[in-house]
Amino acid sequence: MQAATDSDGSSPVFVLVLCFFLVMGVIQVVRPQLLWKANARLQRCWVKNPEATEPTSKGYAMNRAVGVIFLGLVIWMLIQQL
Repeated sequence: MQAATDSDGSSPVFVLVLCFFLVMGVIQVVRPQLLWKANARLQRCWVKNPEATEPTSKGYAMNRAVGVIFLGLVIWMLIQQL
């Protein structure tokens, strides 16, 4: 059964969002400290010392590992859309 639309299923907005996620994933793998610094400002409302919540080197390594998995998923989704 064919859908009522004539499009091929790829949305330009969805591809743009995936590209944004791709950039965020690259930042998470290359420099996870940048993401922590950007999000540390959001903690100021309920955390007394946001600098004390900075992850250790093992925490950053885990962020990088999750970033690699995230990048793999985003790249796979981009390939499916194109």
